[in-house]
Amino acid sequence: MKPAFELVFFDVDSTLVTIEGIDVLAAGDPEIARLTEAAMEGLVALDEVYGLRLERIRPTREDVDALARRYLESMVPGAEETIAALRNAQVEIHLVTAGIRQAVLPLAARLGIGPRAVHAVELEFGPDGSYAGFDSRSPLARSGGKQTVVLDVRARSHGRAAFVGDGATDLEARDAVDRFIGFGGVRRRERVAREAHAYVDDPSLTAVIPLLESRS
Repeated sequence: MKPAFELVFFDVDSTLVTIEGIDVLAAGDPEIARLTEAAMEGLVALDEVYGLRLERIRPTREDVDALARRYLESMVPGAEETIAALRNAQVEIHLVTAGIRQAVLPLAARLGIGPRAVHAVELEFGPDGSYAGFDSRSPLARSGGKQTVVLDVRARSHGRAAFVGDGATDLEARDAVDRFIGFGGVRRRERVAREAHAYVDDPSLTAVIPLLESRS
């Protein structure tokens, strides 16, 4: 692989994995699923639903550990191959997600991505493992947060950057990178398909590789 970008950012839910972690934690709660979809379609600001969903679910440490295992079982076809090809080409890879950091870290480790390159929201637990809140200071718990994270990373790195993601919260980072690639292999979102610099519907993440090799 001869990448055209020195830095590539990936969303996690419905991009690297076929699930939405918050919906898994909600165990089928239709109201949580509705709020998640509204945020991913850009119909409501993430700020309006982030804490509300967690307070309704109140996931325990055990629940988050189970979600971490589900992530490992739910990788999108071609995810490991795509990340491996980028790593072998010396591309700097970052995961940028509004998901739960404790659940994403094992997935990142499986993909060979270190914890410093994982940007997610940390949950807080009581001594008994019960839910005690989330890091409300994280930019990723509010609208525009992914753009903030990308700009911060780019200020410390050099070269052209691309972002691969499926939802409206990912699309917010479009103007912070040289190419935004919408991934519709799990969920096709029309706004993302319309506004992304490039878009793929293929169920395998390897479909983004040619777009990461080309500058046009």
